[in-house]
Amino acid sequence: MRALIQLRPSSDLIAAVADPNVSVAASDVTGELPGFDLDQSFNPLSLPGPAGAAQAVAADSVVVRGEIADAELDATLARLGRSAAVVGVFSDPRIENNLTCGGDQAVGTGGDVQKLLHSGDLGTAGMDGRAVALAIVDTGINVARVQEVRGGQVNIDAARSWNPPGVTGTAGQFPVAHGSMCAYDVLLSAPQAVLLDIPVLQSKKQGGTQMDGLLSDALAGFAHLRTVLTDQPEASRALVVSNSWGSFSPDWDFPVGQPGNYSDNPSHPFNVIVGSLESAGADILFAAGNCGRDCPDGRCAYKERPIGGANSHPSVLSIGGVDTKGQRVGYSSQGPGRLADRKPDICAYTHFLGSKVFGDTEPDTGTSAACPVAAGLVAAIRTVYPASKVSPAQLRAVLQRTAAAQPGGYDYDYGYGVLDAAAVLADLKNTDVRA
Repeated sequence: MRALIQLRPSSDLIAAVADPNVSVAASDVTGELPGFDLDQSFNPLSLPGPAGAAQAVAADSVVVRGEIADAELDATLARLGRSAAVVGVFSDPRIENNLTCGGDQAVGTGGDVQKLLHSGDLGTAGMDGRAVALAIVDTGINVARVQEVRGGQVNIDAARSWNPPGVTGTAGQFPVAHGSMCAYDVLLSAPQAVLLDIPVLQSKKQGGTQMDGLLSDALAGFAHLRTVLTDQPEASRALVVSNSWGSFSPDWDFPVGQPGNYSDNPSHPFNVIVGSLESAGADILFAAGNCGRDCPDGRCAYKERPIGGANSHPSVLSIGGVDTKGQRVGYSSQGPGRLADRKPDICAYTHFLGSKVFGDTEPDTGTSAACPVAAGLVAAIRTVYPASKVSPAQLRAVLQRTAAAQPGGYDYDYGYGVLDAAAVLADLKNTDVRA
C-alpha cells in the first residue's frame, strides 16, 4: 500500500528541508524505517501546522513517500508507531478527476454562463482577474486549444507552474484533456487571470491511466503553491486554487478511524497543508464530486457521504453543480461532508457547451466544470479585493450568504444555494465585507 510518513527529524534537517535552496535526500531524513520502501524520487516536504491544528500535528515536520507491503501492513504500522521520530503514517490514495456519467445534451453555452456570472458588470468594475494567480490542479493545460476555442490571449506563468516528479512536459503544452476544460471555464469570468499549470493528474503509476494521480503529488504541488503565495507582496496577495478531482473509494484509503486515514482525518498531511495554504491567504476550491444519488459516477464506492477529504475541508469552497436553468444536475454529490458537515458550500454552473474538449457537441460537465466556473469568479473578485482586504474565510462567507438559496435555506443538495455574482458584487460594495 502506498503511504506517507510524517517525521520529526532534527531541527537542522527540518530547516534544510524547508529551505528551497537546499537539496535533501529522502533517505537523509528517514534513516532506517524497516518495512517501508522509501520513494527516493519524492523530495521530502516541510509540513507546517496551521493555527488551531490538533495537538497531534507537529508544528514543524517532514513528509516522505513510499510503500508498505500489504502482507506486512499491520506489523509495519505497529513498528513505525513505536519510533520516536515518526509522527504518523498516512494513506496516499489514488485521486482522479470528476467526470460525469450519462449522455445528456448540453444545457446552454459558455456565453450563457458568462451572462449568469455578470461578466460584463465584473469587467466594468475592474474585476477581470488581471495579475491574479489562478492554479489549475488537474491534467495539465493546452493553451493553444483554449485560445482557439475562446479567442483572445491566455496568460500562463510557466515559471510559477510545477510538474510532479517524473512528469515531463511544459506548462500550457500538455495534451488536450480535462485540465484544458477547467482552464476554459475559469476564464469565463476572469479572462485576464494568470494561469499556473499544476498537472498532478499526469502522475503515472504501474497499471494506472492518464487520469490517475497520487495524493502525495498534490501535497507536493500545494507545498509549491505555498511558496508562490508567500513570495507575493502581502498587501496584494492573491492565489486561487481550482481542484476538480477527488478520491472515489474507501478501498484506496486506510479505514475510517485508523490514524492514517485521509477521508475523515483532519490531521492527514494533505488536509493539514490545505488549511495552512488557506491561512496564508489562498482561496481553495474543490469539486464536490459526481456521486449524487440520482446519477452517480461508476467509480463512486462510498455508500454514503461521498464528499470526503479535502473536498469537504472546512477551509475550502466545495462546489456542487447546477445547469444554466439553475437545476441541480443529478450527479452532483450531496452532503453532509466528512470533514465538515455543511458541504457542498454552493453550486455553480455546469453541463454547458463550452470548451469542446470532449467533442464539438459534448458539454463541459460534472462538478469538474462547476468548480473552475466558481474559481473564475473568485479570481475576478481578487483583482480588486486581495486577501489583505478580504480574507478567504470572509469571501467564503460572502459567497454563501449571497447565494440564491432554496426554500428552507441550507440543504445538502444545493448547499447555501446557487452562485449569484450580482449579489456578491452588491454585498462587497455596500457592506464593506461583514465578517
